[in-house]
Amino acid sequence: MLKYAVEDFFHYLRVERGLSDNTISSYQRDLHAYEKHLTKIGYNDWNDITRNDIMRFLYSLKDNGKSTATISRHISSIRSLHQFLIRERVADTDPSLHIETPKKDRKLPDTLSQEEVDRLLSMNTAKPLSLRNKAMLELLYATGLRVSEMINLKLDDLHLTMGFVQCMGKGSKERIVPLGDTARKALEAYIQTARKELVKKNKQENALFLNQHGRPLSRQGFWKILKELALEAGIQKKITPHTLRHSFATHLLENGADLRIVQEMLGHADISTTQIYTHVTKARLKDIYQSYHPRA
Repeated sequence: MLKYAVEDFFHYLRVERGLSDNTISSYQRDLHAYEKHLTKIGYNDWNDITRNDIMRFLYSLKDNGKSTATISRHISSIRSLHQFLIRERVADTDPSLHIETPKKDRKLPDTLSQEEVDRLLSMNTAKPLSLRNKAMLELLYATGLRVSEMINLKLDDLHLTMGFVQCMGKGSKERIVPLGDTARKALEAYIQTARKELVKKNKQENALFLNQHGRPLSRQGFWKILKELALEAGIQKKITPHTLRHSFATHLLENGADLRIVQEMLGHADISTTQIYTHVTKARLKDIYQSYHPRA
């Protein structure tokens, strides 16, 4: 059956490639749908799959309203699977070999204005959980860390005296990002008071950010907190865990930061990924011009 080889592929990604749970979940969503499509057609042998079978699957995704980016991700997952099947001698040919990836729609990331960031970060910090929330948001806006990087931080990853944080990014690449004074002070306040209260319920825990039960905060938990705080701040825009990262990069570039420096702080392997933020700053400049120039 086809599914056994697919499960072997997931095992390979987890054990030999060492990919994160989030990345493997993405592969699983794509390839379970692909396997279901092939099984529905009636295939039991990977050698029977043709390029046309894959194309029919991709067209079905398009018919169901999937975006170009989603279809591109499916193609990448399918290619990786078929290459694995050849290496493991489960199949003799790769039917995905000459399938072209569609050109991605260049979607500008959602960002907050500097005034909206100020409103979001101006929260009451009377309670321990509020101090934690303040520290998390200040850290994200000060460093541009991915949320997955932030929730995986340990106490030892913070170097507050020297003013930087050490994190493990995509592909297990370590990077060092500087902290501003505001974020450093928010982290110190959280660690010295609020975290001591939270960790009483789980004294051996070394994770930096904890939930109310003293366990590491989850990505879903953070997303829920962020949406509640945005609502309290009166922010009407759609906000996601990545919004502060996008805002961090955009505001740096708007204020004259070098693109290469921003690339390094974000942990982007390719500068073309960082260049999307230059489009955001140009779009904002155009809006400002249209709003304030008397002859616009």
